Amino acid sequence: MKVLVTGGSGFLGSHVAEQLSAAGHEVRALVRKSSNRKFLSTLKNVELAEGAVEDRKSVDAAMKGGIDAVVHSAGLVKARNEAEFFEVNTQGTVNLLDAAIEHAPNLKRFVHVSSLEACGPSLDRKPVPLDQEKPVTAYGRSKLAAEKEIVARKEKVRSVILRPALIYGPREIEVYEAFKAVKKHQYPVIGDGTMIACYSYGPDCARACIQSIDADIPSGSIYFIDDGAEPLSMTRAMGELIPEALGVKPFLRMGIPFPVLTLASFGVEAYGKVRGKAMMLTREKVAMLRHHWVCDSTKTQTDLGWKPEVRFGTDGVHLTAKWYQDNGWL
Repeated sequence: MKVLVTGGSGFLGSHVAEQLSAAGHEVRALVRKSSNRKFLSTLKNVELAEGAVEDRKSVDAAMKGGIDAVVHSAGLVKARNEAEFFEVNTQGTVNLLDAAIEHAPNLKRFVHVSSLEACGPSLDRKPVPLDQEKPVTAYGRSKLAAEKEIVARKEKVRSVILRPALIYGPREIEVYEAFKAVKKHQYPVIGDGTMIACYSYGPDCARACIQSIDADIPSGSIYFIDDGAEPLSMTRAMGELIPEALGVKPFLRMGIPFPVLTLASFGVEAYGKVRGKAMMLTREKVAMLRHHWVCDSTKTQTDLGWKPEVRFGTDGVHLTAKWYQDNGWL
């Protein structure tokens, strides 16, 4: 099987490419000119296609030549403005769909990696329903818009939409910041730490992407991806489990107050505008951290024949910490 993987040089995409390669499949990885390709270069049966999802010409070129399936994991998690989120996350998805219709009419499956942010937070600490559409960030709105474009074409492109909870693991760079903070004896908790969230281990999420290709499910189906464990509070996940995994105790166990973080986000946003750079810490991001992010992957496990193997609260945080240490990240 020949699979086009977008975002192949990124965190989740690299795990998808790695697992496909190990199983003997051919991988065509769509990567930007500026992408770090060091890891992909170590894998067998991986062909690099230079381009970007928002560039229709490069998407057309990548889709030609006998592509059997697509795993679309590319996307912006930070941007200079909302329009940029939609250009890449929404229009980029449309470009891939339309290219598939034109150049790969017999595609087995178009696997779209969306996000729990597309449906929005849980207001009652219970798993959100699949039909909830209340994103609270520009990123979430762009992901939901992309989902709607996929569903609109489900009769032309056999698709599945996956909504992972917070993804972490080897080679991840967002949750990694919490590990770095702990290593410096800091306490990486926001507010009072009562916000709860579900987690998904990167390699497990990658397996779900791959198993979606051959699963006997209706086109346009939507599924949540998490580790099957009870949601963890920020205090437990970031303030206790990560320090335990690293064998480090924070100097002062006090979370960063939301008013302080909100004030800081104004400065960060202003700096980003002046420098023309996308920044992660924005007012929307701070507001998002006030919410609970809870989902349930029971239906996913049944329909895809997939089962998460690693839980954050048991072996996941330790495996991740060890990888960061062994590879000189910590």
